[in-house]
Amino acid sequence: MSSRESAQVVVVGAGVVGLAVARALAQIYGEILILEANSSFGTESSARGSAVIHAGLYYPQGSLKARTCVRGRELLYSYAALRGVGARKTGKLIVACSSAELGVLERLRSLAQANGVEDLQLLTRDEVRDLEPALAVHGALLSPSTGIVDGRALMLALWEDAEARGARVLFDTRVTSARATGAGFTLDIQGAGSAQVHCGVLVNCAGLGSVHLAENIAGLDRRWVPRAYLCKGSYFAPPGQVPFRHLVYPIPDADGLGVHLTLDLAGAARFGPDTQWIESLDYEVDPRRAVHFEQAILRYWPGLPRGALRPAYAGVRSKIVGPGQVPADFRVDGERVHGVPGLVNLFGIESPGLTAALGLAEHAASLLTDG
Repeated sequence: MSSRESAQVVVVGAGVVGLAVARALAQIYGEILILEANSSFGTESSARGSAVIHAGLYYPQGSLKARTCVRGRELLYSYAALRGVGARKTGKLIVACSSAELGVLERLRSLAQANGVEDLQLLTRDEVRDLEPALAVHGALLSPSTGIVDGRALMLALWEDAEARGARVLFDTRVTSARATGAGFTLDIQGAGSAQVHCGVLVNCAGLGSVHLAENIAGLDRRWVPRAYLCKGSYFAPPGQVPFRHLVYPIPDADGLGVHLTLDLAGAARFGPDTQWIESLDYEVDPRRAVHFEQAILRYWPGLPRGALRPAYAGVRSKIVGPGQVPADFRVDGERVHGVPGLVNLFGIESPGLTAALGLAEHAASLLTDG
């Protein structure tokens, strides 16, 4: 790395959203430089989620989450087929574990229909049992268009596409500060040594570090920088295979989608995530949390072997609201919001960020090209 680099566009962060944004912008601009603090792409939030392709059921009508999730899902299935990325529509059952929860399923279906998700089906107890005999629930909402994807293969394809259009990636490179110059940005970076990067456009896709980066952009008014919160989610794995073909989700709670069952493309199962607010990054899974997991899972799968769950992994969600607050929408702030030409900040890109990645990339690009 030379002491002075330059590019038309710098994208900070090589997670799934950063790579999708870089791919989209590489089709418009000539020089794209991706700066990633870690030694490879997608090692934080992008690698520590459920790799689920969400249908777009849960998000307020008209919200950026709803719009980019539905659009991103359509784009993602098409892109996976085009690029040979493993993906499969497994379908998902959102289950009512009590008769009182049946009304929530109705409300979720209405919300999803308002978001343009038209293929949902309400199922009775018997219909659920016909699909998944091991479930013991009062009813369910079936989402046929929910699925799973090979997240690493997806990111590799996005990276290859961006590079094929001239984008470059610098790994092990951290942005320590930035300054808006009126004609672009000057970034101070730390990698193999200290250096500066000059660019006309700066897109902050730093995920867990996006708020910290924005706080260190001279020329950006701090009122446009939210507070960052860290919410850890642990995952546990059952022994061997599970008797399910669909993903199984409980009714969502205030902080997330509940302790749900997801599958990978090889058929391996995992449960999670739960919710644990933390002060600093921590990816350790506390084995004692298995008791809480078991209690939650037994509500819909009474056949779960007792005491058999084992720690799998943990992820940390990038949140911009704290415990007990109304969940925040995605924030993709361009010049019309903060007044800094050429700057786009992405904040609070948690679930369904992987599903929405291609939709978010379209949106971010439009903020830079539509004036």
